[in-house]
Amino acid sequence: MKEINLSTKIAVYPLEECSEAEKKLIEAAKSATERAYVPYSGFSVGSAVLLGNGEIVSGSNQENAAYPSGLCAERTTVFYANSSFPEEKVVAIAVAAFHKGAFTSDVITPCGACRQVLLETENRFHSPMRVLMYSEKGVYVVNSIKDLLPLSFGDEMLK
Repeated sequence: MKEINLSTKIAVYPLEECSEAEKKLIEAAKSATERAYVPYSGFSVGSAVLLGNGEIVSGSNQENAAYPSGLCAERTTVFYANSSFPEEKVVAIAVAAFHKGAFTSDVITPCGACRQVLLETENRFHSPMRVLMYSEKGVYVVNSIKDLLPLSFGDEMLK
């Protein structure tokens, strides 16, 4: 038997140590939680992306009584950004969650489906996407979605 060990480097910052651009992106994600449609879970997630042209686009999760028909904040945001600015790469994405009257004290990470979509976006533009995951305790940062999705499935598998 052979073993493969995978590791991920995650930087952890207090919000105050983030750059001004990162703080602005995180604030846009936090603000987007106010636009979430979450009548069933009450768990509001906001996301914001920084595009190559400097534009910030945000989105939120949208629930549906038929649960599989809803959509996560990250996919809502990236799909909107890709359809509105099809030639602009996503430089960074920030994610924040608000539940029971406060932002979460634990970091919220993109789900598996969102990670796959974010990977497709990275691959599409041949450029890593910085991922900032906000919580009241701090911000987790990875330099590529590949850090959150090791052994990923990409377009190269289809060739």
